[in-house]
Amino acid sequence: MSTLPTGYRTVVVPPERIEELRTVDQLAFAVAPDPEADQLLPFPVPHDRLMAVESPDGTYAAVHGSYDLVMPVPGGQVACAGLTWVGVRPDERRRGLLRAMITTHLERSLERGEPVSALFAAEAPIYGRFGYGSAADQVRLTVPRGAALRPVAGSERLTVRLERVDPGRHAELVEDLYVRAGAGRPGWVPRATPALRAYTVGDPPGRRAGCEPLLLATVLDGQDVRGVALFARKASWGEDGADAVVKVREASALDPASTHRLWSFLLDLDLTTTVETPPLAVDDPLLHLLVDPRPTRRRLTDNLWVRLLDVPTALAARRYAGPADVVLEVTDVLLPANAGRWRLVVDADGAADLSRTDVDADVALDVRELGALYLGGRSAAAMGSAGLARGDRAALDRLTTAFASSLAPVCPFMF
Repeated sequence: MSTLPTGYRTVVVPPERIEELRTVDQLAFAVAPDPEADQLLPFPVPHDRLMAVESPDGTYAAVHGSYDLVMPVPGGQVACAGLTWVGVRPDERRRGLLRAMITTHLERSLERGEPVSALFAAEAPIYGRFGYGSAADQVRLTVPRGAALRPVAGSERLTVRLERVDPGRHAELVEDLYVRAGAGRPGWVPRATPALRAYTVGDPPGRRAGCEPLLLATVLDGQDVRGVALFARKASWGEDGADAVVKVREASALDPASTHRLWSFLLDLDLTTTVETPPLAVDDPLLHLLVDPRPTRRRLTDNLWVRLLDVPTALAARRYAGPADVVLEVTDVLLPANAGRWRLVVDADGAADLSRTDVDADVALDVRELGALYLGGRSAAAMGSAGLARGDRAALDRLTTAFASSLAPVCPFMF
């Protein structure tokens, strides 16, 4: 599927060459080395999932890795290879190294029994040509201090405790609330390893960008923890006085009352004028709670990109919103085993059965569009209107309805 230039080869990165991998990634992303942070935080990617393209002189020309993730999907979950740390040295570009790495990643993921891959795209135009579809959006808000929220019963009896983050004490607490708060939301991937959880609460001084040390706000109902937020303030003083920004790294809450109490606290801190949220789902409760959303600035961007590696296994891993019987004609240049016609039959309980068929297709689409549909946040009918899926409107509507999720997909942490 892809051929490296003469003298180049794909290799597994051994632990003793991690620093070389870091160097390639720093060159690719224009990131300065941060030895202090590297000492304080464990390397997050499992060593046996780190790969490199070695040049003829033995140095690394390109690198990539992947996480062993379990991705929530509508009504279930699926093993997912989280592609990450993808970088090509600037002086090694335009030689097919990225295509070779993606090919290696797809092959190794399938060998491990991972029917789905996902990533965050540093550059949006790149990954579509490898079959990844934009499957979720995120919104970041900049909210004025004191923005009023609609009342929620029970919020007033909850209390908030504020303390400096202690990674040893707080990593598991933050992860527990994160997982519970995201239950049932597609894409809300747990951080399954100690290294990823350490990154979540990690606070190396060199990465604070002028902010204070990281803080933890905990919402309590008696002694029961109902919500947490990681945040830091960046102090600033203008002609009219204090002008600090509250930068929220993560916010998780288990119910409407704790959500209201948590954001009420974050939106009313002394000496601040604005609050910047972490990535939120496009249907996040905060968007509904704001009394006047107009002064709030919103930035909508893509979130997860999804690639189906094993179409029948991936589609059978999720549940569907209603019965359906539709024939899909799938194209997949990189993984021909996915290509062809598949009959998707969904029963009354939302469970699917996939089988090969020779009958005429109801909808024809590329695996890229199928990946975009997978988490329930996209519309097959809209894809049809854009010419990205072909079929009559009734068939596209049936497919849209079947794939729909009641909650918008999102992954709040970037891997």
